[in-house]
This record gives sequence, structure tokens and C-alpha cells, in this order.
Amino acid sequence: MQQDPASTPAVDPVAAPAAPVPATDPNAVTAGSTFAGGDSDADALSQMGFSHLFQEMTSHPGDFVVSWVVLLSLVVMSIGSWYFTVVNFLKNSVVRARADRVISTFWETSNPQESIRFMEEQPRNEPFSKIALDAAQAAHHHQRHEGSRLVEALNRSEFIDRALRQGVTRESAKLENGLTWLATVGSTAPFIGLLGTVWGIYGALIRIGASGQASIDAVAGPVGEALIMTALGLFVAIPAVLAYNAFVRVNRDTNAKFDTFAHDLHDFFATGSRVGDAPPATVKR
Repeated sequence: MQQDPASTPAVDPVAAPAAPVPATDPNAVTAGSTFAGGDSDADALSQMGFSHLFQEMTSHPGDFVVSWVVLLSLVVMSIGSWYFTVVNFLKNSVVRARADRVISTFWETSNPQESIRFMEEQPRNEPFSKIALDAAQAAHHHQRHEGSRLVEALNRSEFIDRALRQGVTRESAKLENGLTWLATVGSTAPFIGLLGTVWGIYGALIRIGASGQASIDAVAGPVGEALIMTALGLFVAIPAVLAYNAFVRVNRDTNAKFDTFAHDLHDFFATGSRVGDAPPATVKR
């Protein structure tokens, strides 16, 4: 059957072609998701600093009671350890600087009374002079009470030896002032920081479970903040341990000098001369 030419629509050759359907750019979605992921990572990293943790602790103190206790304990430990570190460093430096001069001056002085007077002029925190004065006072006390029950119970050597032992023990104890604090801080500060970390992670997991979100920005921030407490504990403990070991070594050398000086003092006040001193020359007639 032939088609009526009048019913056939005419095609306009000048008509514009149909608009092409825009192709979907595969990088468009990827870029958008990348920007979103970058924003979430940046947010997570911004919530892992100490400043953000301190801001959360100050804004919600009731939720960070344990964290506050841990932080304040570490601050007190750090202040105390640095105080004893500086004090012991200055004290040991002064003692070591004066030790050789005090000992040499005592033995080089020919008159015993001048030696005792020189020891009395030394500062109160000078240990070698105090040990020498203890020995001199013990010898003088024993000589003054000759014929009494004290002399019968203890001879001169034993009496001076007891006084020297007490003096060395007293001065050694003064050198160890603060070492107990340094040892305690060095051994307990990491565990106190770990306690803050464990409690912080526990609270973070509870909040994450209550919110129902498990994304990186919801997990990394609270957990990272909790790990800061462990780092703080290590920062407090490491200097305390180093200072403790250094002072123990210095005190060991000083105590050895105490013992050597005390033995020489015992020989001098008990027999009248040090071991190794040349005996007085005899004049032949």
C-alpha cells in the first residue's frame, strides 16, 4: 500500500541536532569521595592533639575525672623530680669541688689546732669537715674522761671509730636526699600514664558504642587522645631515671672518699699519725 505523501512529515535539513547526553566522568565521584575522606581524616587528626584533649577535659570535667587525677599526678611528679635533680646537681658539684681542697688543707696544716679551726670555718653543708670534727670531738671527749667508766668500756680507738661511723652515715644520708623520689617517679610514672590511657580508651569505646559510629574520625580521635597519657608518663619517668642513675654513681664515688678520709682520721686521732706518714727522725748522738 502506498503512503500518502501529504501525511509524511517533512524533514527540515536546517534543524539543530539533538543535544548529546553528557557522559558521566568517572573521576568526578572519586574526587568528591576523596575530598570527603580528606576532611574526615583531617578532623580525626585534629582531635588527636593534647590541646584538643585539654579542651575536652576543661569543657567536660565530670567525664574526665580519672584523666584529671592522672594528669595532676604526673605534673606533681615532674615538678618534684626536676626540683631534686637541680638541687642534687648543685649540691654534688659543690661537694666535689671543695673535697680535695678541704682534705689537702687538713693534712698539710702542721698544727692540729689550726686544722680543727679550719674545719670549723667550713660551711654547714660541707661533709668532710663535719666528719673530721666528729673525730676530733670524740678524741677530745675520750681524753677528758680518762679514768671513768666510759674509758673502761671503750678504748680510744673504738670510741673514735664509732664517732666516724656515725658521721659517715649521716653525711651519706644527706647525699641521698631526693633519690627515693626520683626512683619512685621513674618506676611508677609510666604505669600512671598507662592507667590514664586504659581508662581513656574505655571511655572512648563506650561513647563510640553509644553513638553507633565506627568511622575513623569517631575512633581515632578519642583513642589517640588516650595514648597521650602514656606519652606524658614516659616524658616524666625518663629524666627521673637518668638523674637517679647519675646521682647514684656520683654518690658512690663520694662515699668512697668518705671512707678513705675516715680511715685516715681514725689512724691520726688514735695513734697520732696517718698510715704511711714517715716517722719522726731520730737524732743520733
